Amino acid sequence: MPSPHVTVIIPARYQSSRFPGKPLALIDGRPMVCHVHDAASRASLVNRVIVATDDQRIFEAVAAEAKEVVMTSPDHPSGTDRLAEVAAGLDSDIIVNVQGDEPLIHRETIDGAIQLLLDDPGAEMGTVCRRIEAVEDLWNPNVVKVVFDGQGNALYFSRSPIPFHRDLWGMLGNNSVDMQEVICYKHMGLYSYRRDFLLRYAGLSPARLENIEKLEQLRVLENGCRIKVAVTPYDSIGVDSPADLERVRELFLQNRRGT
Repeated sequence: MPSPHVTVIIPARYQSSRFPGKPLALIDGRPMVCHVHDAASRASLVNRVIVATDDQRIFEAVAAEAKEVVMTSPDHPSGTDRLAEVAAGLDSDIIVNVQGDEPLIHRETIDGAIQLLLDDPGAEMGTVCRRIEAVEDLWNPNVVKVVFDGQGNALYFSRSPIPFHRDLWGMLGNNSVDMQEVICYKHMGLYSYRRDFLLRYAGLSPARLENIEKLEQLRVLENGCRIKVAVTPYDSIGVDSPADLERVRELFLQNRRGT
């Protein structure tokens, strides 16, 4: 039986309330979105990588490096809808959403999300998480948390700390607890989908918990579908602000120096 065909799609839009033009921000002299394309191309289970954008400037920057890029509608309310537009015209079995602001995403993290669907023929969607090591991340609503069952199925995603560590919570409040005692996982915004499921998912209406938490993946759970979760040891930095960009630039410089 032939291996499933896997395509990574990188949604990249120019407009952003917090950081306009983010995909074109230069890192080591190249647009950030091109570094993301490089990272996705290094994953061993990936057959094809496409940048999906609604902006001519991003299109031209990616095409200038001879990387595959397509123009999509400017009217999509989310990256998932942009993903689905491209996926509808593909023959791929599995579609992977790699965010365009994750230039440090590790290839094994991408492969891990894909492997979930290869190992479980009944799974329609997969994602990844990493154990939280810093107390401040527990309280940061921009660090999304996930809990999952013994078979790796997501139970819930939240901006609040979950699960509730009843016997430790007082110490957590003053940052005095040993984080080795706390088992909480940070959700990383990378997803793998069966292509047909992605197209159905994009057609579902926003759900109650999704609207409360402002987390689109809750739409899947609220509609009774499963999300498989893999734990990765590799961290990444999503670039949401100019300060994040400077951190990433410094890490690229350190890597180049071998330090």
